[in-house]
Amino acid sequence: MNRLLTELPISSDIEGPRRHVPLWMLALFTLSGTLGMHIFVPALPSAAAGLHSSPGALQLTISIYIAGLAIGQLVYGPVSDRFGRRPTLIGGLVLFTISGLAALLAQSVDALIVSRLFQALGGCAGLILARAIVRDTAAAHEATRRLALMNLMATAGPGVAPLVGGALAGLFGWRSIFVALCALGALNSLCAWLLLPETGKRVSISSAVLARNTRQLLASPAFLGYAIGGGCATTSLYAFIACAPFIVVDQLHRPEGEIGLYLALLVSGIWLGSMLTSHLVDRFALKTFLVAANAVSVAAAFGFLAAVLTGHLTVALMVGLMLIYNVGVGCAGPAALVQSMSVNRHVLGSASGLYGFIQMAVGAALTALAGLGRDPALAAGVVLVLAGIVAQASFWIAIRHEAGAPPAE
Repeated sequence: MNRLLTELPISSDIEGPRRHVPLWMLALFTLSGTLGMHIFVPALPSAAAGLHSSPGALQLTISIYIAGLAIGQLVYGPVSDRFGRRPTLIGGLVLFTISGLAALLAQSVDALIVSRLFQALGGCAGLILARAIVRDTAAAHEATRRLALMNLMATAGPGVAPLVGGALAGLFGWRSIFVALCALGALNSLCAWLLLPETGKRVSISSAVLARNTRQLLASPAFLGYAIGGGCATTSLYAFIACAPFIVVDQLHRPEGEIGLYLALLVSGIWLGSMLTSHLVDRFALKTFLVAANAVSVAAAFGFLAAVLTGHLTVALMVGLMLIYNVGVGCAGPAALVQSMSVNRHVLGSASGLYGFIQMAVGAALTALAGLGRDPALAAGVVLVLAGIVAQASFWIAIRHEAGAPPAE
């Protein structure tokens, strides 16, 4: 365990001397993409007031951020296969830093939305390339364990991010959040420049070959099943997060200052799920583990929707059910990712990028759907239930199409 927390040995098929990638650094890179969203959520009401805009317009800064994560990952995967993980990652981290500065200086909601889009485009480099580096170095079960450990470390940030974001907005104003994000981007860029070795083989691949690889993945029912299922199982949480400030303040009549605390408690469920995965994944078949983990989330989603429909939703019930939901998310996420990337080991970067695109595109769509209507709690509950059902169906389709195929490495 201690070794896994400190380093990732690069597999012997990578050319060059044997090196080590610190796992804490990969977690820090991953943190950039998600932290940019989580830390800003508690500040949505104050940012709406400061920019003289509506809550719906500020919610768009969340859904557009998720869309940026989707688009960027579609690009970074093939680019990293061709030019290497390290230079691609550094470029994305620099873009994240510059865009954070633009968001800090934004004087209108439109400018903030555009800045957030480019901030997401930069931040998603850490999401995709950190996990590609993990998959560069290990077979399926070992990669699942390492991804879970990385998620365990990375989700500690989003767990406290709402508290930090709420505190920064309360003490120094919502713009101070982007000062913190710029500092994180600069730190990550420096770490990547000084400490990160190249883990992937640079392959001279033409655009036609990259396009063919993408078509092959999109034509694979197994890959699509794991990717769509993984997106529904994990990023459906973003729909709830976008609704949470308005559920807490407008429907449960709690002070705005409590939003960060509740979100921190909810995100800690992912941390717990990742910790459980690192201990349990070797005891079960990976596909069985994936389906069972998502079933936990589905059960919690039905409980949440039932509480809303019967008028019994309380803060305690919301936090308890969503904590259980997120335990399922923390368990299902690494397993779905590894299964999708195991469909074709020859295009790991492309598979990781396409998986991330589908995952975040699903998340952006679900978040936009949750913004419809006048009842945020009902909208969030319906989205969570439908996403859970689609995820289970997608996983079963993927497993059925993999029947008879050799097991993942």
